Amino acid sequence: MTIKKNIVRFSKMHGLGNDFMLVDNIENNFFFSSQLVKKWSNRYQGVGFDQLLIIQNKKFSEADFHYCIINSDGTEAEQCGNGARCIAYYLFIIKNKKNKICISTKNRYLYLEYLYKNFMKINMGCPIFSPSKIPFLYHKIKFYYDIKIDNINYKISVVSMGNPHCVILVNNINDNLIQKIGYQVATHPLFPEGVNVGFMQIISKNKILLRVYERGVGETKSCGTGACAAAVIGIRNNLLCNSVTVFLSGGQLEIIWKGGLNDNVYMSGEAVHVYDGILKY
Repeated sequence: MTIKKNIVRFSKMHGLGNDFMLVDNIENNFFFSSQLVKKWSNRYQGVGFDQLLIIQNKKFSEADFHYCIINSDGTEAEQCGNGARCIAYYLFIIKNKKNKICISTKNRYLYLEYLYKNFMKINMGCPIFSPSKIPFLYHKIKFYYDIKIDNINYKISVVSMGNPHCVILVNNINDNLIQKIGYQVATHPLFPEGVNVGFMQIISKNKILLRVYERGVGETKSCGTGACAAAVIGIRNNLLCNSVTVFLSGGQLEIIWKGGLNDNVYMSGEAVHVYDGILKY
């Protein structure tokens, strides 16, 4: 007896090494279980990726499309900046759509703009500092908070860019403890839904180095929302100017924020199309 298998067409893409399996689900209705995502994300036995990106028909009148992000561990993420640039590349370059598009995510709208070649600009929306909306179990907004890891106090700043971020200022971005600290902060009970942890080393008023430990994934070569979060925290604390170049292990991003609570954050950077493939399951 022949068993009929489902076929999924996908594009493998990356933004500064933060890699994705992108599926165009606009004309389909594929269901992606957490078991399938875990299997496909395996770098030895599957496609290998940090997140699965799914483009869907619009759910809200304001948006052209809806955008869903699934982490490699099968959990859903609210936001992904590098993924948004890859979505933009796919829509602008591969699907030949108009050069300005609005997409909805789990909790906000993103505005995508084609710049040139494979460089995209994303309006990431406004940062959120209210602890209850991050969520972060603290009763009031502060510039810095204290968190204890292995009996050592760390000063952290928190912000949501549509997903929760914690930013820690460090003197040396190559500290071997970053992986361990990143995991412990990402899973700390003060963050009931987990948190992405950014370690920022300031080079000048407009340049920073950054490493990000992403919840549900681990450390990645790049994190777009993490770059936005780090720049926003630096600007808010008068450590950085309003335009910042963020250097990550996978490359660099340009972040602009005027500094007001109602000001949008803009991220610019490249997106890369690696190959197209077909999966049978």
